Amino acid sequence: MKKLFLFLLVCGLTTPLFAQVIELDTVVIRPIKYKYIYEVVDDDIDQNVKDLQIKLGKFDVTKEEYYNDEYDSYTVSFYIPKGYAVATYDKDGKLLRTIERYKNVKLPFAVSQALLERFPNWIVDKDIYKVSYSEPKWESKKIYKLKLTNGEKTIRVKTDQYGNFL
Repeated sequence: MKKLFLFLLVCGLTTPLFAQVIELDTVVIRPIKYKYIYEVVDDDIDQNVKDLQIKLGKFDVTKEEYYNDEYDSYTVSFYIPKGYAVATYDKDGKLLRTIERYKNVKLPFAVSQALLERFPNWIVDKDIYKVSYSEPKWESKKIYKLKLTNGEKTIRVKTDQYGNFL
């Protein structure tokens, strides 16, 4: 029993001597504009629009080849087949404001529900989704411009992301 205890004690003391020290490579953490993503990105929007908005939030202008810290701001345009977004970043990479415009996107459930209640026999012919974001006030404005048809009749309406008509 003494030999077993002594053996375990010796093994327990010598094991840390053989431990290796591993140095890890440096990890670069890219800043994410969480305020923009929190304010603008919704779960109930078109997936292509959502992906572009997340790309806007993760974009780091300081890592681009055209970056020069002498300039106060940078305006960067992003395009997808359904629309575009124009974002302004400051020299530190902070997102200041965006203007976005998308055509014929999937409407959120609240907007679709509001349209069914107010215009039951109308069909959405075209839609435009506009988003504007401003950093100092940390606010966004989301508007859907819709063209509705019912036979030969046509009307245009505006609504916000909650289905409130403007």
